[in-house]
Amino acid sequence: MVQLKRNLLSVALASAALMLAVQAQAQEAANKQTASASAKKEKEEAKNLDKVVVTGIRGGIERAIDIKKDATSIVEAVSAEDIGKLPDVSIAESIARLPGLAAQRVAGRAQVISVRGLSPDFATTLLNGREMVSTGDNRSVEFDQYPSELMAGVTVYKTPDASLVGQGLSGTIDMRTVRPLDYDKPVIAISGRWQQNSLGAAANQGSAGNRFNVSYIGQNADRTLGFSIGYSHSDTPIQENQVGLYEPWQAIGANWRPGVPAGTYYSDGIKALRRTGYTKRDGVMATLEFRPSDAWTSTLDVFHSQAHQEDTANQFEVHIGDYNGGYGRLNVVNAQINSNGTFTGGTAQNVYPLVRGMYNDRKDKIDAAGWRNEFSFANGIKLTADASWSRAKRDELNLENNTQLLPAPQLDSVQLAFTSDGFSQLHPGRDYSNPANLYLANTIYGSGYGKVPKVLDELKSGRLVASLPAPHAMETVFSGIDVGVNYADRSKDKTQPEGPILLGSQGVTPIASDLQYGLVDLGFAGVGFIPSWNVPAAVARYMTFNPSDSSAPYLIPKAWKVFEKISTAFVQANIDTMWGSVPVRGNVGVQIQHTDQSSASRVWDSSQPAGQEIRPYQNGKTYTDVLPSLNLAFSLADDQTLRVALARQVARARVDQLRASVEFGVNTATGKPGAGGGNPLLDPWRANAFDISWEKYFGNKAYIAAAYFYKQLTSYIYTQTRDGYDFTELLKGWVPPPGMTVPVQTTGTMTAPFNGKGGKLQGIELTASMPLDMVFGDSLRGFGVIASASFTDSSIKILDPESSSSVGSGPISLPGLSKQVYNLTAYYERNGFEFRINNRRRSDFIGEIGNFAGNRTLRYVVGENITDAQVSYTFGEGSRFNGLSLLLQANNLGDAAYRTYAGSKDRPLEYIKWGRTLLLGASYKF
Repeated sequence: MVQLKRNLLSVALASAALMLAVQAQAQEAANKQTASASAKKEKEEAKNLDKVVVTGIRGGIERAIDIKKDATSIVEAVSAEDIGKLPDVSIAESIARLPGLAAQRVAGRAQVISVRGLSPDFATTLLNGREMVSTGDNRSVEFDQYPSELMAGVTVYKTPDASLVGQGLSGTIDMRTVRPLDYDKPVIAISGRWQQNSLGAAANQGSAGNRFNVSYIGQNADRTLGFSIGYSHSDTPIQENQVGLYEPWQAIGANWRPGVPAGTYYSDGIKALRRTGYTKRDGVMATLEFRPSDAWTSTLDVFHSQAHQEDTANQFEVHIGDYNGGYGRLNVVNAQINSNGTFTGGTAQNVYPLVRGMYNDRKDKIDAAGWRNEFSFANGIKLTADASWSRAKRDELNLENNTQLLPAPQLDSVQLAFTSDGFSQLHPGRDYSNPANLYLANTIYGSGYGKVPKVLDELKSGRLVASLPAPHAMETVFSGIDVGVNYADRSKDKTQPEGPILLGSQGVTPIASDLQYGLVDLGFAGVGFIPSWNVPAAVARYMTFNPSDSSAPYLIPKAWKVFEKISTAFVQANIDTMWGSVPVRGNVGVQIQHTDQSSASRVWDSSQPAGQEIRPYQNGKTYTDVLPSLNLAFSLADDQTLRVALARQVARARVDQLRASVEFGVNTATGKPGAGGGNPLLDPWRANAFDISWEKYFGNKAYIAAAYFYKQLTSYIYTQTRDGYDFTELLKGWVPPPGMTVPVQTTGTMTAPFNGKGGKLQGIELTASMPLDMVFGDSLRGFGVIASASFTDSSIKILDPESSSSVGSGPISLPGLSKQVYNLTAYYERNGFEFRINNRRRSDFIGEIGNFAGNRTLRYVVGENITDAQVSYTFGEGSRFNGLSLLLQANNLGDAAYRTYAGSKDRPLEYIKWGRTLLLGASYKF
């Protein structure tokens, strides 16, 4: 395998530049290149206009092949099969089918993407070439915020060039909307889909949903003005069955859990729930394109998306960790222990179960606008100016109700049977189906708790790029030189007021019948029926909730702001030459990024007088990165391409890692300070990268490819505990309490994200896209396959103390890394009839989830095997229904479960099923 030395990148770039200079004599005269420029432009315009001619599965595949083949970088692409018709309902599902990419499901939907074995934090997402904000706590985009119906396609840049602003370390995902002047006539497209979830209705939520979208693309008579607008609406039911076990699984001591032998790995609780609710999303995209002449093109893009998700986990839960509110000790009889020392079942006696309602209401809104102007001058100079703005806002409300049987204690015996490949079972001895017997009370978990998280993310940027003809002495090597600058100003603001939900003046009470939704069936877990009810209405009627972000010391660090100002400059020489008899395309250049990052938060200082404990705290740093890059594409005989790329890459730290918020104190016995929290002094992740790819094309109909990549991460960010940390800033104003006799030290122990040792990441990607008639003749005309396999390995091991309860306290592999990822699509398309079936698989990986505290945590996730299918028919010309398409689609045909575990698979944490989804729809284009 290739080994990158520290200075390999610099040596390689210098060698490449020398080779280009030596080979310059082999290139034909520069005036021959100039003479072909006009023909090349006409060819590109013809290709753009052809976008509306070839539709369907093959049309989308052929356009994606064109993008990959023509690129100077190593890219993967997915293209809409027709206007408003990406291959999948979700953009993330379409992207996850590309080689080297994998999706993680959230709430049953493919939502976040890992590129080449690295977590979503290492990739950046662009919309029409502009970096986008996120409604989450960090940078990674939640792709279900972007309606697939409004996208023309997605390009994933696996290797960067110097002109790619906003590039990620693992890859850059660029979502593209239509350009109306690329189309030769006005088009209107309308589609609608009805969908059904196989889990059926429960509580107050049905199992049916719908999707609707309409798009218009038009141009004026002389084709100087084009306009496109699209609207998309979706209403998706949330239906989920889940059994979850408490973390951590721990080796217990003698008599910790009576009836269970010492040394047994044991979980202290289990829950079974049916989650019900909905997600509604509305999106609008509009583009105005003005091209009065070949010398000026002005494009204005506007995007808006808003989503509302409301759901309730109707939950039966039992603590089996020897805590029942003080009514005697736990006793486990017939304890079952497997050969790995894991508790797998038995009967837990003297437990006090709860029936809970866990409510979540989340509203997201994303707005974005970009204005791009391109000016072409007679001397061959091209000037591009781009200004953009985007803002994301999230408002969330989390509420819980806790009920128990009364009068206390109503202890129970629960039969337990834990399994890793299905729903673990818990069979209570009592009946919990009568809502009149369940009381809102100060249960063993209190009466309730609530949170009100809010996120505001805003990004403003401006870019100026000049594309210049190559100097005469370099014309035989370079086709042109691009120079540019970009300035981006981003701020992210997170607050999370929270607090207990207390009983009102009426005291202990059942929940009235007018607030009840009905019984939900937890028979899949052995529980039977439990009530479900309107949680926010119950809080409003029976309880008080006064969330605060300052009423207790632990709340203070949960509010923070992070600011980033990034100035970027680049120069890139575009290569179009001959090395001997081999045509070579590509680019060589350097990008310089200067980052000014800072964060503002608050610190609780217990040494201050009452009412003055909260004081502001901020910190930050600046740094500069020099990022050289080289991309070469060698056009070999028989339509083969060999690509080689070298680059230095960076990825900025997670936003929550950059927060200045800390929990701080001083040990009055030793005088040593200590703290834990974020670190606004972080450097980014940095890596040196090498890529090589061989591709064999068969026109734009088919291709096969094999690629190898290697990344040497020179640093990695993970949470560490470091002694000797300088607390000078935090100690300003700290007052020693009376009686403290030791001096206060200026250095102490800090637990926070720090830059640590990196390592290598490497992988192989194999891809084939082939119509089968090219191999087997007309007998298989219309049939085709697309297949890919990715194999990734890494030497990087990290520590994540914040996730130690689920992944352990020792070194773990990279989050998001599946060592094997496979995708297979088989399709048939002929005479208007289309059929497609897709299977995507990934091996086990460490995934990122949000825990109860609202923080990111890591868990081992069992590899997934997801199969989707789609059949459609489009009426052709000559039919009275010309332009009409009918569609039947099924997602997650195998009803694959989402499974997480702690350390080994016999210690399950979550087993979740979201059911199958059936969609029936129609679309019409005219």
